[in-house]
Order: sequence, then structure tokens, then C-alpha cells
Amino acid sequence: MIAQPLRHITYLLPGIIIGTAGAAHQAWSANIFTTVGDMFPKKAIATITGIGGLAGGVGSTFINKGSGLLFDYSKNTEMVFMGFKGIEAGYFIIFSVWAVCYLIGWVVMKSLVPVYKPITTL
Repeated sequence: MIAQPLRHITYLLPGIIIGTAGAAHQAWSANIFTTVGDMFPKKAIATITGIGGLAGGVGSTFINKGSGLLFDYSKNTEMVFMGFKGIEAGYFIIFSVWAVCYLIGWVVMKSLVPVYKPITTL
């Protein structure tokens, strides 16, 4: 969320911040794949990973479509949100959503598996 205001100083700062966020995203996804291997027996890992990939693909389709609609709306209406105007307001909203998505994912994961216990039978 601080990447957008820092672009007025130099374009290098937002690039570094967004690059670091991308690296953190890769660390998160690597941990998610190892979680499947820790929780399920060998014969189910590919199926569970495939279902997770399908859910991620469908979810990203909706997020990308919604982001595009938000950007069009914010640009056409010159929307103002928390000091940002037009397309910048749309980007601020999307970056804010991305900032909390990992926390929501972690909470969902912890609520579905409150105590670690490997699944042995399928």
C-alpha cells in the first residue's frame, strides 16, 4: 500500500516494494504446496494440488475481471478514494485487497486445520 505514494519520489522504490511482494508470494505458494505433502498421503497429493490449482485459476479469473471493471469505473468517473483520484484510486483499492488476502488465506487455513494431523486414509 505504500508503493503507490512513493512513486512521486522515484519509480525505483515501488519497483523494489512490488518485487519484494512478488518474492513473498512465491514463498507463500511454495509453503502451500509443501503443506499438501505434509497433510495428505502420497497417492492423493497430485489430486489435491490439481484441485487447488483449479480453484486458484478460477479465483484469479474473477479477480482479474473485477479489477478491470474497477479500473474502468474509477477512470471514467474520476472516483476519489482516500486521497487518490481516478485510476490511482482503483489501484489503491486493489493493492489494499491484495494486502489482506494472505491474512485471510492464513485464517481460512488455520480454521480448516486447527491442529496438524496427517490424513492417512482416503
